[in-house]
Amino acid sequence: MRQFDALEIAPELLAWYDRHRRDLPWRAKPGEPADPYRVWLSEIMLQQTTVATVGSYFRGFLERWPTVDALAAADLDEVLHAWQGLGYYARARNLHKCAKAVAALPGSRFPDTEEALRALPGIGVYTAAAVVAIAFDRRATVVDGNVERVVARLGAVEAPLPKVKPELRALAADLTPDRRPGDFAQAMMDLGATVCTPRSPHCDRCPLSDICAARAAGIAESLPRRAPKKAKPVRRGVAFWAVRGDGAVLLRRRAEEGLLGGMMEVPSSPWREGHTDNGGLLDHAPVADADWRLLPGLVSHTFTHFHLELTVMAARDVEDRAGAAGVWCLPDAFGEYALPTVMKKVCRHALDQANGPGLLL
Repeated sequence: MRQFDALEIAPELLAWYDRHRRDLPWRAKPGEPADPYRVWLSEIMLQQTTVATVGSYFRGFLERWPTVDALAAADLDEVLHAWQGLGYYARARNLHKCAKAVAALPGSRFPDTEEALRALPGIGVYTAAAVVAIAFDRRATVVDGNVERVVARLGAVEAPLPKVKPELRALAADLTPDRRPGDFAQAMMDLGATVCTPRSPHCDRCPLSDICAARAAGIAESLPRRAPKKAKPVRRGVAFWAVRGDGAVLLRRRAEEGLLGGMMEVPSSPWREGHTDNGGLLDHAPVADADWRLLPGLVSHTFTHFHLELTVMAARDVEDRAGAAGVWCLPDAFGEYALPTVMKKVCRHALDQANGPGLLL
């Protein structure tokens, strides 16, 4: 593994960045100061999501909530609804909590140190470093997937992820200059996104190709290496499609904490590994004495750490039955609620069955 320092890397990379920097909606123009609110908002949105996907969401958020004070004053349901399609809804809840925390600070100003930023909801090591470097141009080590790939190739680091992450972070820290650290962080990200790509890297266009140890060894495309992934477990459950006489469907809000916290759902049983016992799971039905019937087929969805399979049970004419906690919503108005993707799949499945011959009611 080859060692580098900032004086060897930074000048070449910054010169390349000045010529080839991407024009992104959250990025300040050359010579303009960065807006901490825009930097923070974009970094939260970009976690686990692509730049191409985030652009329209970022513009939409800025149109509705142009300042951190405006976002703090928004209703959480509005924020969750606007977040639909970005996934990982805990980020949206923490985004709202963080906005409220910043709005309560003097001048509604974001802190300018990593330690103070990490004390805010939803801001971890990476986001704190990114905001400090990009928004305040202070030296901080910003390491995302693009930076890990660039550093692993520059130093020909062959140990696999994720165990090698601390080593890659230490190498990135050695490379980070005191001058223009924000531009350097964005240059590393741009290099990884456009030149030092996961497959078929464009080494002929890389400003650091002459000093890249992986290129010299002919192993650039194979780095960074990754440990074999464990098979994802399968969890199963039952969703309950309760239909009122006027066609409205029962929806309810999930608990604030946990997966999809605070989102709306078609009421469902707990999601557990193993085979589904539909009889036992009827204990979780939102209306105990309804005439529940099984719909054909399954709804499948994959989360980060597990696969989910849901069977759907349906009941109609439940408007006069007691114990139906939640809200009744006509299918045409589902878009007014923050339904996560898996629940949209449940809705499509149930509606398809209701419109076809398969509804066993």
